[in-house]
Amino acid sequence: EFMETVENNGEYWLVNPRNREKTAKLKAREVWDLMAKCAWASGDPGVVFIDEINRHNPTPELGRIESTNPCGEQPLLPYESCNLGSINLSRMVVDGKINWDKLRETVHNAVHFLDNVIDANRYPLPEIEKVTRANRKIGLGVMGFADMMIKLRVRYDSEEALTLAEQIMRFIDEEAHKKSEEIAERRGSFPNFEKSIWADKYKAMRNATVTTVAPTGSISIIAGCSSGIEPIFAVSFVRKVLGGTTLFEVNPLFEAIAKERGFYDAALLEEVARTGSIQMIDRIPEDVRRIFVTALDISPEWHVRMQAAFQKYTDNAVSKTVNMPHEATVEDVRRVFELAWRLKCKGVTVFRYGSKPEQVLYIGEIGKAKRKFVSAESEYAGGCPAKTCPFP
Repeated sequence: EFMETVENNGEYWLVNPRNREKTAKLKAREVWDLMAKCAWASGDPGVVFIDEINRHNPTPELGRIESTNPCGEQPLLPYESCNLGSINLSRMVVDGKINWDKLRETVHNAVHFLDNVIDANRYPLPEIEKVTRANRKIGLGVMGFADMMIKLRVRYDSEEALTLAEQIMRFIDEEAHKKSEEIAERRGSFPNFEKSIWADKYKAMRNATVTTVAPTGSISIIAGCSSGIEPIFAVSFVRKVLGGTTLFEVNPLFEAIAKERGFYDAALLEEVARTGSIQMIDRIPEDVRRIFVTALDISPEWHVRMQAAFQKYTDNAVSKTVNMPHEATVEDVRRVFELAWRLKCKGVTVFRYGSKPEQVLYIGEIGKAKRKFVSAESEYAGGCPAKTCPFP
């Protein structure tokens, strides 16, 4: 209703959420423009489309969902919690192809594990334990999607990548529901099953939700892969961590290809570090430049389209940042918000590069000494295939 009022340049009622009293009328487009202006200035606020979230509420009889977790990927009822897990998609590529059998096995194991966590967990409040056990929500998602695209030699901002995104997430969602149904046949459905949307579709279901796409900002570092469904931030960049330490990172897949094909050297890294992008570096082969597109190489529209592709087959929501160049305008931000709404995303977040005085990832020269970052990617995580570790 609010978004339709924005489109019609009308007014809407400001409603007290506690007693539902109408308190004042505001011009919808003025509020919408203010939100875009604030997001342009600082990245905040992110936008949640709560009506779209409630259209997919798995337990509508228990009440409307009113909010999400801070990153926006997990809509929850009051006091509810959800166990999240993420599959490293880059590990599902074998000999240049997706290993669907391996992915299926991983999904089934992950669903079983996440369901067990609900019973093994310790809850800080009895209210949290009660509603969490009653709905048994889990959220299995992905990370390493950009790395997977690179290994498959598919450009991130392409129709082929969108098709693969839908195909992969549909497969994960369907297999996760199959495993949840299988567990329910042995252990029983979640207590609120008969009050859920699944009662008309399945004989049993262990979990009210099974899929969520989280940002995986920290765990993807441990796993040694790209975060969530994000494109790579840059081919070379600086990460600022707690304590003010700065870590210089080079994408390990790019480094491996550059060394294998003989165009890797210190001068190249210095050139890449200036912008984080390789699109204008002619001495890098075109086929390499084509697949190593960064968050700022990709237009905001493609960021949103990729989020929408994953959202199509995700029970909960998808956390993603629409990266925008520093010179982006308030109007650009507003268009991103509106595209996300039209494509039925459940929320959207933008970040205009340099809009905050401090940010975690940044590009270009800094006035401090750099040291190489420890990459982590091996058979069981850990390891250092790019040979960038400061130890043997």
